[in-house]
Order: sequence, then C-alpha cells, then structure tokens
Amino acid sequence: QVQLVESGGGLVQAGGSLRLSCAASGRTFSSYAMGWFRQAPGKEREFVAAINYSGRSTYYADFVKDRFTISRDNAKNTVYLQMNSLKSEDTAVYYCAAASTVAALHEYDDWGQGTQVTVSS
Repeated sequence: QVQLVESGGGLVQAGGSLRLSCAASGRTFSSYAMGWFRQAPGKEREFVAAINYSGRSTYYADFVKDRFTISRDNAKNTVYLQMNSLKSEDTAVYYCAAASTVAALHEYDDWGQGTQVTVSS
C-alpha cells in the first residue's frame, strides 16, 4: 500500500500558476500509475490527470488540456501537477491517487486530506 500526501495548494489569481506535489511512501512507487482528482464544493470528485508508472504516458481531462501538466520523479517518490492559466472553476480540493494501472485509478478510494486550490477572479 502506498501512502500519499498532497501539498502545494493555495490562493492564486485567475491566470496564475501553482504546482502541486504528491509525496508517496514505500519502495514500490515506480511501479504505480498515479493520478490527480479534484472535488469542488457541492460536486462529485472528478478525474484531472494521470501518468503511467514510467512517466511515458499521460492522460488529461478535456477541461485541463494544454493548461495542466502531470509529471513524476520516481527517484523522489513524487508526482506533480503543474497548473497554468488557472480559472475560477479550477477551485477545488485536489487529491492524488495510486493504482496498478491508469484504468484502475478510477477505482481508488483511499483518499487523503488533499490540498485546497482557490482561484480568485
């Protein structure tokens, strides 16, 4: 089991940028697909981005394409989400997830505290 801790959220103006980090415990991090999800107040949790175990394949929700970039550093057991051109509708708590495959990320249910991102307009 991989333990995940998100960080890097904050308050930013529309058009600004933030980089989220997700630190994972355990020596098997490099074998996991990783993903970012978010949940806005009153809404369901939704998929944002995913990256396969090697980092060679990435996947994005349509609403963040060309604005967000997911990456990972297996030597540091960390996955990142670089968020540019932020919009007020990006305001949410952001969570990371780990799974054996990218497809299995959508079944992840061991959510942590997440990190709050607030975009002011």
